[in-house]
Amino acid sequence: MAITFRQLEIFIAVAETKQVTRASKNLYLTQSAVSMALSELESQLSGPLFDRHGRSLLLNDRGRYLLPLAKEIIYQVVNVESMLTERRDSVAGSLRVVASSTIGNYVLPYLIGSFMRLHTEAHIDMLVANTLIAETMVQKGEADLGFVEGGISVDSLRAVPWFEDELAIIISPSHPLGQKEIFRIPDDLRETKWVMREKGSGTAEIFTKKLGRHADILQVVTTLGHTEAIKKAVESGAGAACLSQLTVCREAEQGWLKILPIEGLDMRRQLRIIQHKEKVVTRLMDEFLSFCEVISECGLGRECLSSPWKLQTLLSQYHAQKNQA
Repeated sequence: MAITFRQLEIFIAVAETKQVTRASKNLYLTQSAVSMALSELESQLSGPLFDRHGRSLLLNDRGRYLLPLAKEIIYQVVNVESMLTERRDSVAGSLRVVASSTIGNYVLPYLIGSFMRLHTEAHIDMLVANTLIAETMVQKGEADLGFVEGGISVDSLRAVPWFEDELAIIISPSHPLGQKEIFRIPDDLRETKWVMREKGSGTAEIFTKKLGRHADILQVVTTLGHTEAIKKAVESGAGAACLSQLTVCREAEQGWLKILPIEGLDMRRQLRIIQHKEKVVTRLMDEFLSFCEVISECGLGRECLSSPWKLQTLLSQYHAQKNQA
């Protein structure tokens, strides 16, 4: 009996979860079905692929050899399906996108909504996660595209520059620094308490990297996993934070938060689009990537995204150009 595509999927799931129970839940299969498929695969390959340690299954040398080969086979089969089933007469299909917090909450919703209005047979699902999780999902093929704020370190991924964003210090107007117009390092840093994003966040990574040796004097009072939670904490006076200016334009306009640029530091950062190097670019993916380029066409993207109506104006101009083409 030949090795099946399903057996390889089950093997990968067990290897990544280290348990038949977890793998069966992820695959929506019964535990007995997963165990049987794994047993048949090991029988076909004339030996075990895992070492049993209590309830955990850990890859042995044979399993570690098979895992990258199995993932490559899965990728290639998915690519063949994409190429042979894609409709060439329309932009249609389902795209899976993962975006880090700033992009996913403050940039892509406008773009996705507008794109799906333009292409009614296209559907885009988006998950918001931190940069590290986004990178992992694209690497594993769980997402077709990733939009991230931090750098990437995985050889199997390709990163394309998108547009520049800028970080700044965010404080409450009643904060002791509320009367200042600029944040100075190290003096102001030493006297300030901080509300930070969780480990793995692209914003937190870039901020600490920009601070260099001064990062050691950060007084972090709490870490929160969402930008909105951080804004509320800063607004209540819990401390200062470093966030993208994209995320606080409304609060700054209303006077609820104050933005302080940092003296002597270039806080611009490059936002990137990432995809797997082996991923076939379908028509839907190509059209969506081209649509996203509308942001970079206006120079510094944050200027276009400082308010929803500015972005909508830009997208309307894009639609008019597409209709004339």
